[in-house]
Amino acid sequence: MTTFRERSDVFAELGTKLSIAEIFETLLEGEVPIRFSAYDGSSTGDPDSEYALEIKNARGMNYIATAPGDLGMARAYIAGDLAAEGVHPGDPYAILKAMGDMKFRRPSPLALVTIARSLGWDALKPIAPPPQETLPRWRRIALEGLRHSKTRDAEAIHHHYDVSNTFYEYVLGPSMTYTCAVYEDESQTLEQAQENKYRLVFEKLNLKPGDRLLDIGCGWGGMVRYAARQGVEVIGATLSKEQAEWAQHRIAAEGLADLAEVRHSDYRDIRESGFDAVSSIGLTEHIGVQNYPSYFGFIQSKLRDGGLFLNHCITRPDNTRTTKAGDFIDRYVFPDGELIGSGRIISEIQNLGLEVVHEENLRPHYALTLHEWCKNLVANWDACVEEVGEGTAKVWGLYMAGCRLGFQRNVVQLHQVLGMKLGPDEEWTVPLRPWWKA
Repeated sequence: MTTFRERSDVFAELGTKLSIAEIFETLLEGEVPIRFSAYDGSSTGDPDSEYALEIKNARGMNYIATAPGDLGMARAYIAGDLAAEGVHPGDPYAILKAMGDMKFRRPSPLALVTIARSLGWDALKPIAPPPQETLPRWRRIALEGLRHSKTRDAEAIHHHYDVSNTFYEYVLGPSMTYTCAVYEDESQTLEQAQENKYRLVFEKLNLKPGDRLLDIGCGWGGMVRYAARQGVEVIGATLSKEQAEWAQHRIAAEGLADLAEVRHSDYRDIRESGFDAVSSIGLTEHIGVQNYPSYFGFIQSKLRDGGLFLNHCITRPDNTRTTKAGDFIDRYVFPDGELIGSGRIISEIQNLGLEVVHEENLRPHYALTLHEWCKNLVANWDACVEEVGEGTAKVWGLYMAGCRLGFQRNVVQLHQVLGMKLGPDEEWTVPLRPWWKA
């Protein structure tokens, strides 16, 4: 079948008015792999697909036409102007997988004129995005300061983590752990795998009762509480006020206040030093790649000689592509987030004179973790919508399902890097072979 893309010059010359489906085709590279329909009655794509997208109104078309790609589609979907059929909004993984590598492109000037003629110029005037969307990068500078300043980092963390502790309890489950779990096998529950992750980090850090641990970017204090239950003295730091309050309440409820503390604080403001170990689980993504030297330098300054640190973070599969997140992730999920390959992380650690002892990739574990979080969101959908609103709940379903696909397809990875601060004599102070259970 001849598509509009193959006939665009003719249409432009004749002044032909296009249907919404034909306009959609002009914005897409390749064929439409699922069913697609629009409010004008037009349709395209695979008529036999069990999954479908429907643009329900003119606002949805405006979002897609003015921001071709994941951002425009997300705006329309979150606002309720783009409906997805065949999936639950808490887990749209199946339709995202069916869409495959569907990519949008910015229309040529000729195609843009044709689109404008078909829709009317007023329909292409920019309109306000859904309220869940944060400011574009260039506007954040004016209102929140330079990228990765303390003020701007605090606002980015607030946007993502201060959604609602109750909402996170529904999605994350009892552990309140918002980082990759580690599965011994696929039969383990999410809670078992999260407990196993903390056990693995604890053992890699070679901690024992009476040791001192600093956990930076500690979230709701899962690692803090795990280590304290083993007799370790722990300080945790998070930029999220809601996380800190929740964690301190849980520490008190578990009778761990003599050993554990979670502070509402920038990690850079922690004054204590001489720690036996430092853990960073899911913080590096927020640091900024250019800030890695100061970040790992901070860790180095907090460790005693012979002390160990573990860095657990999402990475890219190589060190060559852009570090910045896509528009949807940046505007709706992780403002100012940056990712790079594990090679860059290891290089920055080594450049400071720290020694890398061990490294491993846990990519499939994060796909399993995200699947479980989506299952929780689906199971608690009505309560989540009541707590944060349908738009925000849809953001989380879309984001987690998309990330699950990304980990499965090796678009992103998850690496744990274990390092050591050598003493003056550069003595190896840990066992000769791995001392932890994998």
